[in-house]
Amino acid sequence: MPAKSADVLAADPADVPILGAGDDAGPATGTERLLAEVLAGVVRVEHVPSDSHFFNDLGADSLVMAQFCARVRKRADLPTVSMKDIYRHPTIRSLATALDDTAPTSVPSPAAEGPAPTRTPADAGTPAEEPTRAGISTAAGNRRYIVCGLLQFLIFLGYSCLVALGTTASYEWISAGSGLPDLYLRSVLFAGAGFLTLCIVPIVAKWTLVGRWRSGEFPLWGMAYLRFWVVKTLIRTSPLRLFTGSPLHVLHLRALGARIGKGVTILSRTIPVCTDLLTVGEGTIIRKDVLLSCYRAHAGLIQTGPVTLGRDVLVSEHTVLDIDTSMGDGAQLGHASCLHAGQRVPDGARRHGSPAQPAEVDYRTVGPADCPTRKRTAYCILQLLALLMVYLPLAMGGVSLLLDGVPQLHALLHPRPMNSPAFYTDALFTAVIVFFGSVLAGLLVVGTVPRILNQALEPGTVYPLYGFHYGIHRAIALMTNRKFFTALFGDSSAIVHYLRYLGYDLSRVDQTGSNFGTEVQHDNPYLSSVGTGTMIADGLSLMNADFSSTSFRVSRTSIGPRNFLGNRIAYPTGGRTGDNCLLATKVMVPIDGPVREGVGLLGSPSFEIPRTVMRDNRFSHLETGDELRRRLAAKNRHNAATAGLYLLARLIHFFVITLIAMGAADLYPSLGAPAIALAGVLTLAFTVVCFALIERASTAFKPQQPLYCSIYTPSFWRHERFWKMASVDYIQVFDGTPFKNVIWRLLGARIGKRVFDDGCFFPERTLVTIGDDSVLNAGTVVQCHSQEDGAFKSDRSAVGSGCTLGVGAFVHYGVTIGDGTVLAPDSFLMKGEEIPSHARWGGNPARDMPEDRTHREARQERHAAAAAPARGN
Repeated sequence: MPAKSADVLAADPADVPILGAGDDAGPATGTERLLAEVLAGVVRVEHVPSDSHFFNDLGADSLVMAQFCARVRKRADLPTVSMKDIYRHPTIRSLATALDDTAPTSVPSPAAEGPAPTRTPADAGTPAEEPTRAGISTAAGNRRYIVCGLLQFLIFLGYSCLVALGTTASYEWISAGSGLPDLYLRSVLFAGAGFLTLCIVPIVAKWTLVGRWRSGEFPLWGMAYLRFWVVKTLIRTSPLRLFTGSPLHVLHLRALGARIGKGVTILSRTIPVCTDLLTVGEGTIIRKDVLLSCYRAHAGLIQTGPVTLGRDVLVSEHTVLDIDTSMGDGAQLGHASCLHAGQRVPDGARRHGSPAQPAEVDYRTVGPADCPTRKRTAYCILQLLALLMVYLPLAMGGVSLLLDGVPQLHALLHPRPMNSPAFYTDALFTAVIVFFGSVLAGLLVVGTVPRILNQALEPGTVYPLYGFHYGIHRAIALMTNRKFFTALFGDSSAIVHYLRYLGYDLSRVDQTGSNFGTEVQHDNPYLSSVGTGTMIADGLSLMNADFSSTSFRVSRTSIGPRNFLGNRIAYPTGGRTGDNCLLATKVMVPIDGPVREGVGLLGSPSFEIPRTVMRDNRFSHLETGDELRRRLAAKNRHNAATAGLYLLARLIHFFVITLIAMGAADLYPSLGAPAIALAGVLTLAFTVVCFALIERASTAFKPQQPLYCSIYTPSFWRHERFWKMASVDYIQVFDGTPFKNVIWRLLGARIGKRVFDDGCFFPERTLVTIGDDSVLNAGTVVQCHSQEDGAFKSDRSAVGSGCTLGVGAFVHYGVTIGDGTVLAPDSFLMKGEEIPSHARWGGNPARDMPEDRTHREARQERHAAAAAPARGN
């Protein structure tokens, strides 16, 4: 879902206050004079005082300073300057002194901590020296692209037909049962057979189509890629993904070829694809929201490489593990961090940051508990019994019982003729009852059942994994993290009441109408506290639970008053931030050192920046008194109408799907299983068209325009309406196919030819431009907006041709990325940045990362190996 970012607000240079000379004595060095000239040109004044603070005195902000950095990089007579340098040295004089005293700084090379565990296929050689799409001509590339898409479509149709055959056979066989015991027995038998089949198919497909994965690379859109896509899709749609956090998930990965030791716990929902390249030692814990796939896309290629984790390793939340990385026994990787290709963490070492660097803090916050193998085995057996003996039989046999017991619902499978008005009346009645009944029932459940279950958990107590308390904890997290309700109530005053209803402690709320966005996650809502006056953008994950490979503990997670939190922030239980802080997008919240108050934090590892700048106060007069009450009331009315439109749009979608299902039932006697398969294809196609029309209608079928406004103006409220009406959950089905580019274009994005999108997200589609042959890896975001406190800004971002955005990279608004550029995994490219063509940037915040000798040798080796790809790829 869309999100609001918290980086420091950008500014148009014309809005920056005119800078006077003050008492400045003038530049003292050549570097100082040249830097002052460049900054004066950016802000369009004659003179910039050398001792004036960029933010506090001059009123500049990160967008202005990003433009300053871009101009400095174009000057051959000046060293490179990054945004991190700007924040560390916030005057012309201190910046010039730092640049004169040291060589141009750069992000540490991943190779600095030792050689890669195996051959490094990649990190990113200079794109200018790498042929686009692995040396394939444009005509040949177009043919491969089209043929691959056609084959993917045919495979989807074939799989849909097989699923339809199984579905119809199961219903007919179960319905033929006589009496409740026979009906239940048939449901159990078919549920077990169907579940086993769906679990085995991905495993058989992997070993048949690929064999054993090896380090190497192969071009996109070819036959090797098609086999890769089939295996990836089957693995990530396997029903075993429901068992994330269970030993059954580990057994699944072992069956796919992963080498995983005893006592390993994996909580991340991202399932590795190239499993033979994954090695995990005994007692290791991989926590949630970790991106770990053992492959990546780069410059027209899929590159595969090993990820090796030793014994008793800790990998924390919101981290990225690139290919060709390793962690030794007892090593730790902190939250919001990344291992770049080639990085190796020694035994017992601690690392954090993006890219990871040495750390002193201990991220092991919970001790071990007694969790023997028999406890894990018993937990797996109970999970399987609950699924096969309760949930699946109810889902299968329950339909037959319900239809037989309620004659009015029998029309769903035996509807009136489609040319009869009663056909549509029945469908509408069913859709309204089921839709709104589900919404009300869901609200009742999330507000009562988890609250009762939570009585069994004692904060601060260490419990063993895979026991009664662990099951309770998982159930609470599952039931209270419902995206539908946060999307419905988010970006409005209603979200405060909903979160309180869930169990959040929100103290005395200063209602702003935008206290929370539409994406909020937690481990336990009853241990989540947010202080007065705090505003939170989308993507917040409250880490109320700490884990080891044998134990867990729930604790209170508290965010102080008058804070502003940006996108994609994982906030730990021991976060060391207090009152009046700004936490920028993708920041790594510190858990050591003094409590930070009255400052901003940016980057991973984080460093201090100004909490606010002069320009941020432009709309402060709208945030108090009668003016606030008047505008907030108007915003609430607008948001209430938006919520009503959101429900209406979902009801219309559900109504048409009901029509399709009833039509399939009407055609089933004559067509058989193909009628069910056709219904599945039509449902997907209608979903794409329906939500595209809804989304475009929310902007009056016009492209969005750059904005700079208060959150209490109608232009921002219309932008919020666009976010709420725009649903993109369905688009994940098309990851890695040419069809995703078609959908993005349908939604208004300017997408070039042969773009490979493995899971990117654009909150504002019509403000995004992506060039030909670019590669967008899983978890990437190109976000064309920002909000801090009461101000909102949006602007266009453009990614050139032949670019690669690494796994988990985040690109902000007002950004221009030159052709052939590589952005490293987990990078945060700040707003207003301009990257030249054929550059390599990375880090959080991102900066130039020159290619070193290790990368050049790896690139040469990769090109040599490309002529004879490894077997199985």
